[in-house]
Amino acid sequence: MNRGSLRVPSLGIIAFLSLGIMAPSSSKARDVVHLSGYSAGTIVVKTSQRRLYYVVGSDDKAIRYPVGVGRAGMAWSGTAYIQGKYLKPAWSPPDMIKRENPRIPNVIPSGSSANPMGAAAMTLSGGGEYAIHGTNNPASIGRFVSHGCIRMYNSDIMDLYERVSLGTKVVVLP
Repeated sequence: MNRGSLRVPSLGIIAFLSLGIMAPSSSKARDVVHLSGYSAGTIVVKTSQRRLYYVVGSDDKAIRYPVGVGRAGMAWSGTAYIQGKYLKPAWSPPDMIKRENPRIPNVIPSGSSANPMGAAAMTLSGGGEYAIHGTNNPASIGRFVSHGCIRMYNSDIMDLYERVSLGTKVVVLP
């Protein structure tokens, strides 16, 4: 659990009720659903559905979370791994975002309502500046809004954050 400054795109992505383990009731949008073809512990993002799935157990069950995903021209697909985990991170906008909005500060501190990372962020490997993170703009969930990140409700990112570890496989589908 780190606190630090992340360089991930602005305004990014991404419930286990089986076996007697209850998810927090703060997010009513979580469901346990059938999802086959993936190993337990894998995160699967279905960009077109604007849903993130966390595969649990060996019986093809997954927790489904609503997410905000990359807007037109900024969505991506592929396989990555959780590279870092950060609670209430500060955020430094990448050069592309600074060019789009030169007035944006070089660092937005932890806890600021202007910080797009929300309650937590998990950075992804693969050379991009992408993360699965919370948001301080819950109306953006379920939309194509980010620069490539997977955006979740703060309660959902905290739930997922507790379930995954460094090295968790993340599969992002179109």
